[in-house]
Amino acid sequence: MSESSPGNALVLRIDGAQPLSASSVEAVAEVCDRAEDHGRPGVVEVQLTGAPGGLWARELTVGLVTKWERIVRRLERLPLATVAVVSGDCGGTALDLLLATDLRIAAHGTRLLIPMDGTATWPGMALYRLVQQAGPAAVRRAVLLGAPIDADRAVALHLLDEVVTDPAAGLAALAGVAGPISERDLAIRRQLMFDTTTTSFEDALGAHLAACERVLRRGRAEAPGAAS
Repeated sequence: MSESSPGNALVLRIDGAQPLSASSVEAVAEVCDRAEDHGRPGVVEVQLTGAPGGLWARELTVGLVTKWERIVRRLERLPLATVAVVSGDCGGTALDLLLATDLRIAAHGTRLLIPMDGTATWPGMALYRLVQQAGPAAVRRAVLLGAPIDADRAVALHLLDEVVTDPAAGLAALAGVAGPISERDLAIRRQLMFDTTTTSFEDALGAHLAACERVLRRGRAEAPGAAS
């Protein structure tokens, strides 16, 4: 579900122990709608816990999974910074969203889990993001066997940013840093980051220079004595 939070934050809470459903898609879509209409700097707080068990995927359809993957991708590209707070086991829909956020903090005892369905791990886009973000060798056992990734290991692999005793305080600190970043600046930096794995230096140079030029123009416009 989504809700407002004091200040410029929106909150999304997802329990990965619950099977993927149309209401899961709607909850993420709602917070995406609100973030895209926000119109000012801020953050989206994504609070995550839980992992599915048993034959949780047996009632899913390809259509529902497609809708879910598209809404997760939409959250990944929001104009606001997304900050995840995760506790306990984190799998299924919770893991999908965690891997799509910008900044991630975890409580002690957190584990990342690719859920099993019958005899194999679930082959959703969490597998893609895990390999993209940590490398195939680092997550081979998790991808192939469903082996848990504990919090300290996840930090070492840069899947989590830090493990904290007080997640609320950690969230406030990250939100304080990320919140003031403008929507346009955030979108540019995020896209430059995404493109680095698929773009050559020569092809990337133009986009980076354009971003630098934008910063310099703004600096000149804001300088004392600049014409208004």
